[in-house]
Amino acid sequence: MDISNLFSVKDKVVLVTGGAKGIGRMISEGLAQNGAKVYISSRDSKACEQACKELNALGKGKADYITADFYKEEDVKKLAEELGRREKKLHILVNNSGSNWGESFSTYPSSAWNRVLTLNLHRVFTLTQLVTPLLEAAASPADPARIINIGSIDGLRVPSLETFAYSSSKAGLHHLSRVLAHHLGQRNITSNTLACGPFESKMMKTTLEKFRDVIEGSVPLGRIGSKEDVAGACLWLGSRAGAWVNGATITLDGGSVISAKL
Repeated sequence: MDISNLFSVKDKVVLVTGGAKGIGRMISEGLAQNGAKVYISSRDSKACEQACKELNALGKGKADYITADFYKEEDVKKLAEELGRREKKLHILVNNSGSNWGESFSTYPSSAWNRVLTLNLHRVFTLTQLVTPLLEAAASPADPARIINIGSIDGLRVPSLETFAYSSSKAGLHHLSRVLAHHLGQRNITSNTLACGPFESKMMKTTLEKFRDVIEGSVPLGRIGSKEDVAGACLWLGSRAGAWVNGATITLDGGSVISAKL
């Protein structure tokens, strides 16, 4: 039961949606640096190509990409088909792609709900459903295939920012993950969620520029998350060490969600 085997993801095949930037990039790097074969996917082909170049330069695992616009169901189907042509098995699926929309309650548009819920919730189910045969091919009772959903503490608490669709979508994702854990656990596939707090990402860029001091001051550990934090959590969930974790929503936020304001 040595650490090198207990936390190993060597030679595992991984798909990380939105894996070229932000939290997805952090996860991709952590898995590739520890010997996994990582596929990243987003609609930004240039960012995917650059990320793969950097990940392959690490000289540990391998990285490749498949371009897909997750707002388009047809693109998701093509992604699953292309992955199936390249690989016979998928050991780890990381559902990370997401979007946000902030606007006042009085003007919050219907289009925001359509956009955010489609990407943050609906497409998670769509992609998971389509790649389940590949996950089943990789799964065994001792070493299940893994689904890691990237949620948010804003799906657990009520944020002060007016991001109505985002918070709702992440709360829905947390519960969808539990539902998947129940149904897919019978196929030796686990499903867990990381409810992430603030990390350096494109989505958080503007907010951190304006409110970094306030945000860091609200975290009991006094800082925002690093790539080691989220990559480490995924290495645990994706390795033998996390093989019996199923249906969990794990807060990865330095204690933000339990920090009392008064």
